[in-house]
Amino acid sequence: MGGHVLLTVFTLCMLCSGVRAQLSFDIYAKSCPNLVQIVRRQVIIALKAEIRMAASLIRLHFHDCFVNGCDASVLLDGADSEKLAIPNINSVRGFEVIDTIKDAVENACPGVVSCADILTLAARDSVFLSGGPQWRVALGRKDGLVANQNSANNLPSPFEPLDAIIAKFVAVNLNITDVVALSGAHTFGQAKCAVFSNRLFNFTGAGTPDATLETSLLSNLQTVCPLGGNSNTTAPLDRNSTDTFDNNYFKNLLEGKGLLSSDQILFSSDLAVNTTKRLVEAYSRSQNLFFRDFTCSMIRMGNIANGASGEVRKNCRVINN
Repeated sequence: MGGHVLLTVFTLCMLCSGVRAQLSFDIYAKSCPNLVQIVRRQVIIALKAEIRMAASLIRLHFHDCFVNGCDASVLLDGADSEKLAIPNINSVRGFEVIDTIKDAVENACPGVVSCADILTLAARDSVFLSGGPQWRVALGRKDGLVANQNSANNLPSPFEPLDAIIAKFVAVNLNITDVVALSGAHTFGQAKCAVFSNRLFNFTGAGTPDATLETSLLSNLQTVCPLGGNSNTTAPLDRNSTDTFDNNYFKNLLEGKGLLSSDQILFSSDLAVNTTKRLVEAYSRSQNLFFRDFTCSMIRMGNIANGASGEVRKNCRVINN
């Protein structure tokens, strides 16, 4: 993406978000001048090892920011670890990649850059390296001192109705545009049968599948996730371009090919008519519009503050002694 486009997107995001007061684009200019290059190099290595990791890293950032703000609390080990919350356990991944990036950053600039900033940069790089937009990340987040497993158990869920999902976004100062744009991150990555098999056989309790699921995709998924099968088997969230960041996800929704119930309801539910459906249609027509709004939503999500004091962890998994 050329400098002009980057500037345009950046200017637009200043209009649509406002950067948090304590964050800045050049906070590490003197203390860790090569930070952005170090993180990107490590993300490139990680994606070469496993292309799916791009989607995993952005999900890790999402699950971090929605709990206590973007404070790397999701990375902490321990009894109250958010890793053990129901939406995260045996599901959220990429922790070792963040450890590796942190080691590389510590090697260059010990004790300077927070794990929260590293995760935010890694999420941005995952999008860009998969064909998505590029944007500047304001930095200066601190790492939280506590995890919040209880709050992590209340993350937006693939089983919830649209009004409940919207309410959880509003609770962290995000809006309906953010709901749709950030859901577009399901343009790459995989999901386990456990989170969508409820749609395949007995959706409403009447013994029939979800009527909004397109029939050829339904029969394919019934084969991938048979009744009594392995709930850890995965299917692509966007089968048209499994590992590419594009607007195909929204085109899929228009055809009834959203994988998760929480994807398809953005277009097919009654509540969508006056809330999210128009945006799904707009993004399906214009990848540029989707990229623009997604960029703004990522910046807004990356600005969610926890309000508590923090530190720069030496090891992302534990607070400093």
